[in-house]
Amino acid sequence: MHLGLDLGTSGLKGLLIDDEQVILAEAASPMVATRPYDGWSEQRPLEWISAAKNVLNMLHRKVGLSSLQSIGLSGQMHGATLLDKSDRVLRPCILWNDTRSHAEAAAMDIDPEFRIVSGNIVFPGFTAPKLRWVKKHEPQVFDQVAKVLLPKDFLRLWLTGDHVTDMSDAAGTGWLNTGQRSWSDGLLAKTALRQDQMPRLVEGSEISGSLRQKLRNQFGITQEVVVAGGGGDNAASGIGAGVSKAGDAFASLGTSGVLFAACDGYSPDAASAVHTFCHAIPNMWHQMGVILSATDSLNWYCRLVGKDVLTLIGQLGTLQAPGKPVFLPYLGGERTPHNNANARGAFIGLEHVTSTTAGARAVVEGVVHAFRDNFNVLSSTGTKIERIMAVGGGSNSDYWLEALATSLNMPIDVPVSGDFGGAFGAARLGMMAVGASDEIITRPPVYKTIQPNKDLIQAFIDAHEGYCEAYKMVKNLT
Repeated sequence: MHLGLDLGTSGLKGLLIDDEQVILAEAASPMVATRPYDGWSEQRPLEWISAAKNVLNMLHRKVGLSSLQSIGLSGQMHGATLLDKSDRVLRPCILWNDTRSHAEAAAMDIDPEFRIVSGNIVFPGFTAPKLRWVKKHEPQVFDQVAKVLLPKDFLRLWLTGDHVTDMSDAAGTGWLNTGQRSWSDGLLAKTALRQDQMPRLVEGSEISGSLRQKLRNQFGITQEVVVAGGGGDNAASGIGAGVSKAGDAFASLGTSGVLFAACDGYSPDAASAVHTFCHAIPNMWHQMGVILSATDSLNWYCRLVGKDVLTLIGQLGTLQAPGKPVFLPYLGGERTPHNNANARGAFIGLEHVTSTTAGARAVVEGVVHAFRDNFNVLSSTGTKIERIMAVGGGSNSDYWLEALATSLNMPIDVPVSGDFGGAFGAARLGMMAVGASDEIITRPPVYKTIQPNKDLIQAFIDAHEGYCEAYKMVKNLT
């Protein structure tokens, strides 16, 4: 029995699988992020521990954990979890979607060493600028920092007592030499930090530690339980979706949007705002474009108009050429390709006849256009994308997927019903840590393939050009 724990922004999920990768049980515990000021997003790490206890207790009641062999971890990336020398939490964790450190990020990104060594722009959501912000605004906290952990690795500390992270998550800090897969003393020094304040590095499929005896006793486990390195949420989702070879990609229509492609070599192009990170398995990397607000945009719109998401999606009918209203989904800034924390959302081209349904269609199309931006920049870096699998809540909408397939002019596979996300990928990494080969990383069976609508491809090309012009116009106002 193998357990994957996926620490998301909105909750922690646990998934149990057997040696044949059959799902035995799952459980989840919800959480919320707080936004005390504009651009801030925080969570209290001890709430993650409470959520993990809830999930483990639910799974124990459902099927028992006595035969548990391994645990793999997945989680939201970039969060700054700051601990003192006694492993006490010094302040709430500053999350991935917190943009308070945009000025610090811009100042760091001017230094060419960051892009050269890390392979990436220093985005405001990354961990490094958060620490520079803390040093400037909360010096009494910064002076006490003994360890900086990423969110899932705080769970690991509770599970094992060890300070460890994996390569894929570490690559999103801004401190990793991503090509060499090691911490960079030079980049750390630029944030007034040292390697001894960083967790030990392992590959995602390697052993990071063992479950503490206290927790083994609590759940009646008599054998050692290995805890694998695991992966950042997208890398772990790549493992879950079988995206582990060059040419394979997935499009995640979740709270945020991600276009993720596996790479068998390290070829960064920081200027494009494409993320180049280590994958969760050795000798592999991945590149991805990130949209900060995907289904979150539609959820926002539905709250605005007082409608249910499923009802509005159901009213869209068959795919149409993009309408006159254009929606920019930059509700909290944007990463790829704009790297603009100050970008904000907008409706352009509203008319007296614009209906609630037309507004919903524009929101869906706006997210699709943002994916097209990401596809274009990934292609420009030489990243090979031969097939795309859809994951995330938005992939339940055939309308959304057909619009995306038409915009990209590429078929999109939809997996059979099941969970092939971060928790499943984390459980696979746990299996590999106890001896399974990488042959277990298979693509899930395809339930259906959404083909591009050939009659509408040019209409989506034209609409994307209008979308790009709309961004240029709004950029000058923000």
